[in-house]
Parts: sequence; C-alpha cells; structure tokens
Amino acid sequence: MTQETIAQLAAGAPAPRFETEDAFGGSIDLAAYQGKTLLLSFFRNAACALCNLRVHQLIQKYPEYHSRGLEILAVFESPRENILQYVGKQDAPFPIVADPQGQLYQLYGLEISQSKVEASAELPQVQQHVREANELGWQLTPEPGSNFFRLPADFLIGPDGAIQRAYYAAYVGDHLPLAEIEQALGASPGR
Repeated sequence: MTQETIAQLAAGAPAPRFETEDAFGGSIDLAAYQGKTLLLSFFRNAACALCNLRVHQLIQKYPEYHSRGLEILAVFESPRENILQYVGKQDAPFPIVADPQGQLYQLYGLEISQSKVEASAELPQVQQHVREANELGWQLTPEPGSNFFRLPADFLIGPDGAIQRAYYAAYVGDHLPLAEIEQALGASPGR
C-alpha cells in the first residue's frame, strides 16, 4: 500500500461523532465533550517513539491546558494490549483509545502514505524528535501488525462540536504546534 486518499475535514465542519471505549475500559462518547474544547489527537501506533514523545509533551502541558478548559483525547491505531505495554506506562491523565482497525482514522480522513513516511526519516525536525524521544527512553520500535505508513493528525473541536482547527501531518511526528493550542485557548470564550 503506497497511498490512501480520504476526504479530509476542515474548520467549521461538525466533528464526526463516535462512541467507543478507552484502553482502560472507560466509556467514550464524543457527544459528552459538548460544551468543552477538545483536542482530539490521532497517533500512529503505541510503540512509536515520536508518538510517545508527543503524549509526554501533552501530559506535561495537561495541568495548564485543563485549567484553561481543554480536554484531550488520544487515539492510537493499536490494540489495547500494545497501548498498555507502551503508552499506558506514561499514566496519561486523559483517555487513550485503541483503534486497531482504523475506523476512527477513516472517519476523520487520516492519510496513509508510504512516500511521506519514508521521506520523514531524512527531515532534520524528525531526527531531532528521535533524539528527544531516545533521551526520554523511547526507541524506534516496530509494532508488529501496525499500519506503519499512517500519518498523525490533530483536531481542535469547539464547545459547539465544530472543528476549529484540522491539522493533518505532513510527515511522521508532525502535530499541531503547542503554541497554536495555547493561542486557541487564549481566544476561547470566557477568557
């Protein structure tokens, strides 16, 4: 599989609703986030060092973000056991969803691209992220059966359930910049 093109979502569109379970057995219903600002982050797989680095960054920022009204929901295209083995060790204060069949990825229009994933290894920013991940103990570890060519994406969903920002990655490890999340929180109603 080299490339899969799916219609991507845009700002202003209603966030596609779903109900699922998190990796720890908790019930997740996107409708329950109505009235709150939500960062819905899609990651590659649970063993991905760069994904674990980003989760670590979100955990570090979570107390500030949550106090400013932001909820976070992370989705991994991995089975529950793999999430518990890798990402689950970080004890994230937000739900992590196992979506090994990629159903939510399709719902939100995430891309699969062999060429972009392979080209990512040469990018200086990716090499820097790999070094940062290694320093924190995450190695580049293949996850058997995972969709290696999946690219991540982030969605800021407003209290009205509409997408405020749809950010589709251009390369592995590419996520909505933290500064943009903070800027959006500063512009939130009631602040």
